[in-house]
Amino acid sequence: MDWTPYIAGVGIGVLSWVAFLLSNKPLGCSTAYTRTSGMIERIFRGKKTDEKPYYQTFAPLVDWEWMLVAGVVLGAFVASVMLGGFSFEWVPTLFGDTFGYDTGLRLAVALVGGILMGLGSRWAGGCTSGHGISGTLQLAISGWIAVVVFFVSGIVTAFLLYGVLW
Repeated sequence: MDWTPYIAGVGIGVLSWVAFLLSNKPLGCSTAYTRTSGMIERIFRGKKTDEKPYYQTFAPLVDWEWMLVAGVVLGAFVASVMLGGFSFEWVPTLFGDTFGYDTGLRLAVALVGGILMGLGSRWAGGCTSGHGISGTLQLAISGWIAVVVFFVSGIVTAFLLYGVLW
């Protein structure tokens, strides 16, 4: 069985409804990364971490959003193994054909991209799932604006990076 975007979309929609029904909270995951950074910082700085105003708002602990992220990773792994699509691929073909197959470059690009996405999601007060899924589900104007910006910026970036227009 293939997981088409339509089946996955329905699944995410149902998950969002269930999350609202059971917890009265919107689906989102970027705060989990913030909490994780606080847990890592706590290893080195101890209780001083908890004194920071940011971590008083977003306590460094394992909560439902953190478990959601863990579930997404575990679920993706289980689904890929069950469907026979699991493999290690350090440099995807499209990236390699365009920029070369240097693993270090690919990891550096992924790290920088992840950091920028994390900063952007904290700056915007939520990630693509928070704004794009939960925001649109609540018919929030900010959610719809965010989705349009996600798609437009993704398309423009793909055109620029992969030279689609030339």
